[in-house]
Amino acid sequence: MIDAESLAPLALFADLEPPQLHELAMTLDEERYPRDARILRQGMSGNAFHVILSGEASVRIDGSERARLVPGEFFGEVSILLGEPPTADVVAATEELRCAVLAGADFRALLLRHPSVLYRVLQTEARRLRNANRWQG
Repeated sequence: MIDAESLAPLALFADLEPPQLHELAMTLDEERYPRDARILRQGMSGNAFHVILSGEASVRIDGSERARLVPGEFFGEVSILLGEPPTADVVAATEELRCAVLAGADFRALLLRHPSVLYRVLQTEARRLRNANRWQG
């Protein structure tokens, strides 16, 4: 379980009131990954939503780093939303990567229960799509 104080400073949860943060914290697990641990496997496995609490993660497609995720950023949502395997590996890039983790089956309920979180996830997806289009062009 995560403590609500760990979630409060994260932009993703900035609009939640303390009771909502506490309720959310009760649904999350904390996971710690050592450097080079592969959390999501491209084309294979990944059915959880991860929010980075500390450390950094590398997003790699076919072995090439495409992005670096830092505290407050998240991953795993696309696989859950589409019901498809991840399109990238996500690998711990620092000595320790600490994440709040929500089971994929609970992700939809989180978004529906907290529209402000849904909105922030959509904003992030829009930024990522824009950046991907710039990178390809």
